[in-house]
Amino acid sequence: MLFPTGLRALNHRDFRRFFLAQLVALVGTWMQTVAQSWLVLSLTDSPLLLGLIGTLQFAPILLFSLFAGAVADRLPRRRLLLATQLALAAQALALAALVASGHVRYWHVGCLATLVGLANAIDMPTRQSLVADMVGKGDLVNAVALNSAAFNAARIVGPAIAGVLIARAGVVPAFVVNAGGFLVVVATLATMRFEGRPAVRRGTGVLEEVAEGLRHAARTPAIRLVLGLLFVVSICVFNFTVYVPLLARNVLGLGAEGFGFLMAALGVGAVCGALALAVRGPGLPSFRGMMLAAAAALAGLLGLAAARSVSVAALLLFWTGFFGITLVASCNTWLQLAAPDELRGRMMSLYSLVWGGVFPIGAFSVGAISEAWGVSVAFLFSGSFGLVGLGALALWWRGRQRVPRAGGPGISSSGTSG
Repeated sequence: MLFPTGLRALNHRDFRRFFLAQLVALVGTWMQTVAQSWLVLSLTDSPLLLGLIGTLQFAPILLFSLFAGAVADRLPRRRLLLATQLALAAQALALAALVASGHVRYWHVGCLATLVGLANAIDMPTRQSLVADMVGKGDLVNAVALNSAAFNAARIVGPAIAGVLIARAGVVPAFVVNAGGFLVVVATLATMRFEGRPAVRRGTGVLEEVAEGLRHAARTPAIRLVLGLLFVVSICVFNFTVYVPLLARNVLGLGAEGFGFLMAALGVGAVCGALALAVRGPGLPSFRGMMLAAAAALAGLLGLAAARSVSVAALLLFWTGFFGITLVASCNTWLQLAAPDELRGRMMSLYSLVWGGVFPIGAFSVGAISEAWGVSVAFLFSGSFGLVGLGALALWWRGRQRVPRAGGPGISSSGTSG
């Protein structure tokens, strides 16, 4: 069976099976995200402590992802993923058991969130690198876009199910479903045909390999631009596990089901953005398009600062999700296509560092601002700060384009080699 152009990466057997298993797991992950946020608010009633959970969950990515990228370039990637998925399943079951027993405390949630972060620090660069192993560079743009669509389809389905489930049965079923989803991925990985083996090692140590990846990124201005765009959007836009529950409960007066609906609106927009990227042909995304997508997502935050009705908030979350995921998926694709094969794990560790690693800073700042002045002020601050950062990046890149170069290949402002 041949899939149409927009789904062409699914023609690869291993990717197709992994994609479907990952979709099941992602639905469970989003269910747990909603349930965990609601649990923390129920235990503490504190936006600051809610933001701190996000900090604990993503701090290990900030601290260890560079080393994890070097590990992904040294060890069989399939086996690494088996280990991380088993750890994530165990975390979800432990949280379910604590809540079901009535002994759960805030510090339990914090410790288990840190465990998730440690597993994800290894999982993210390994999983991203494995996609290119499964489909090759010719279908990589489509595969990344489909993975983004799956992630955000789960963002629709997971919160919607979780909102209803929490209202009727509490948070425990969401944690159990999440554990089951990770076990589905484990079963799928166990039947894959290949290991995702790294390139032949040259006898260098992990620290030398980390330094090699950093040097490659530092001497390539286009990589610095892509990572800068990703940084601005990651630290300002993608704090929705803190933004949305506070918007739902404190501004719009909604319960768990309303929270789930708003998260689903965000997910619908992101799925549409990912699918729009999936139908484009192979090749590096345009820098101009990436900057415009970032600006549109940040403008969505400014609109959310003034939102006082459910319909307006849902529309703005759709908008922000659409353009935010367009930018993030474009950055992912750009880095994978531009990276030498032997450095792909390390380039994806930089992606993971910026994409997930800066979340602790963003989550804590959003939680602190919301605690002091309300979530509407947090939206306003993040949107304004992000637009200033984006403007600085645009001016820097424009200045570089005006500087004559001595010759040799480079990356043009359109995002293509020349």
